[in-house]
Amino acid sequence: MRAWRELTEYPSAIVGLLIIAVVVGLAVYTLVTMPYGEAIRLWRGGEEVWQDYPKNASPSWTNLFRQSDLPATVVLDTRAGTAEKSLDRSTPGITDATLDFTFDWTADYFPQELSLFTYASFGEKQPFVEVTWFTPDDREIKVADLSSKASDAYRFEADASLVRRLKGVAPQRALLADPNVEELTPLKGQYRVRVTGLFFEDDGDLDAKLVSYGQVHGMAGTDHRRRDLTVALMWGAPVALAFGLLAAVGTTITTMFIAAFGVWFGGAVDGLIQRLTEVNMILPFLPILIMVGTFYSRSIWVILGAVVALGIFGSSIKTYRAIFLQVREAPYIEAARAYGARGGRIVAQYLVPRIIPMLIPSLVVTIPTYVFLEASLAVLGLGDPVLPTWGKLINDANENGALFNGYYYWVLQPAALLMLTGLGFSMVGFALDRVFNPRLRGL
Repeated sequence: MRAWRELTEYPSAIVGLLIIAVVVGLAVYTLVTMPYGEAIRLWRGGEEVWQDYPKNASPSWTNLFRQSDLPATVVLDTRAGTAEKSLDRSTPGITDATLDFTFDWTADYFPQELSLFTYASFGEKQPFVEVTWFTPDDREIKVADLSSKASDAYRFEADASLVRRLKGVAPQRALLADPNVEELTPLKGQYRVRVTGLFFEDDGDLDAKLVSYGQVHGMAGTDHRRRDLTVALMWGAPVALAFGLLAAVGTTITTMFIAAFGVWFGGAVDGLIQRLTEVNMILPFLPILIMVGTFYSRSIWVILGAVVALGIFGSSIKTYRAIFLQVREAPYIEAARAYGARGGRIVAQYLVPRIIPMLIPSLVVTIPTYVFLEASLAVLGLGDPVLPTWGKLINDANENGALFNGYYYWVLQPAALLMLTGLGFSMVGFALDRVFNPRLRGL
């Protein structure tokens, strides 16, 4: 409690604890609301999962900094009740389906794309589908005549015949353009898209979904594959914290016990530990991890095991050894030996506890080191191929020219979370160092 009271006297520690609380809260919220299986489905699900999302769309909150808002995605689906549907089976052997999609356009910019997804239920003959576009100024534009499969997709901009009828202008612009303005400008108002289906059987049925892909989407935007970046930003928190904490605890505690055993047993044991440490200190840490990821496995657990194995005999063994050499000569150690305490008991209950106050700040400061290490490997293309992480986002952004194409959100969001996490742990770690190190309390 005394240490906690002293810690809260430092404003930097309070800020750091708040940052850590936010990151931990995000990690817990992610694990509760988006389990691992659901996250993998959303991140690697394919076209069926991502078909309602636009490509390379900025986060919705960026509209707060614009004078004119970019359009958001509009999804109208008869199955969800957001569009009207009627069926007429009054004529024997014939089914008429009429679907109406109505939406208001208020944005000052055009959508990225327009798509219509049809879901038909029929026996042997495919239905004949006609798509008509109605504008706010009562113009009627025939879009397409289709023969729908059980599940089909019609991309407006991919229809060469429609593009020719619109005089070479992209349909997502021409269909919403104001005809009275020379420069292409959206005509604001209520639009209606009518889809009619003709079935040559009594029990035919038709559903459809109209998607107007916007230029902004969600809290984090989307990437080149239409994936919602919110999934990776949220799941990056538990992955980063787990990797950083496990690596820091594994290397720090193991190194401390190895140093303690070396000091206590001395002789050949201490000599072997020191030689292994000196050899490990000259090994190139990052290149070895790159080799493991390149030639063996990119699994985050394999990389974590390699990090712990390489960090066990780190340079901190030298520091711990110097402290344990002083503690070993303390009177209470001699008393423990006198009443017959064994070496393992002395190491675990007398040597190690004396170094805990020094261990805690070092452990906290080391966590962001491994968080950045995992992100660095992912940026180099050696991240876990399955898990969505902050480093993986930055790597995908770099490979797809995000900065060159102006998709700054793709890089800045994961980078900001990485820096925020590192800042929080560093601020708390430095404050803990002042609390537990008497020489620094006056600084």
